Amino acid sequence: MDWVWYLFSFEGRINRAKYWLATLIILGWMILALLLLAGISAAFGIGHGLSIDLFGISASIELNDNVSASTARWFPWVITVPMTAAFAWCYAAASIKRLHDRMRSGWWMVPFVVAPGLFDHLKELLADSHAVAVLGLVMFVLYIWGFVELYFLRGTRGLNRFGPDPLAPVAPVDTRPGWDQQSELEFVPHRDGPSPGA
Repeated sequence: MDWVWYLFSFEGRINRAKYWLATLIILGWMILALLLLAGISAAFGIGHGLSIDLFGISASIELNDNVSASTARWFPWVITVPMTAAFAWCYAAASIKRLHDRMRSGWWMVPFVVAPGLFDHLKELLADSHAVAVLGLVMFVLYIWGFVELYFLRGTRGLNRFGPDPLAPVAPVDTRPGWDQQSELEFVPHRDGPSPGA
């Protein structure tokens, strides 16, 4: 498998199994990043309270109170921003290829992932009201719809506008040698003079 295309490219299609695998790979990377952050924080006494945000696709660290202000400003950003960008890129690439398999544009990431994620991060800023409760219900329905669409529904059969069917049977490759015309023809050397017995 071409891992660079699989985890970083937005072109083509992947099936459900490969999407589940991409999700597990990203989750494994997040756990590894969390362990790396835990090791750094333990070695330098920088932080505690490590966490992985599965919906925000990031790993973060909470700093100790005795850490200097300059360290407190740069350490979380230097470590978590590149990791979050890498996690988000890989997740978006796999999700868009999966949406392509479902014959949907990559823009469906907005209602399925981006809008529910933004609402989750901003819901504390919104006043409690019936409109916010209805909006929360709409975001929950969109998130569940996207989850079912990406993880459980089969892709379109055959070729679609995003590429060939990832589940299409692969034609067997003919490994027999081709016809060698030179070995099939019999060449008789030409001799000068009449045939013997003539």
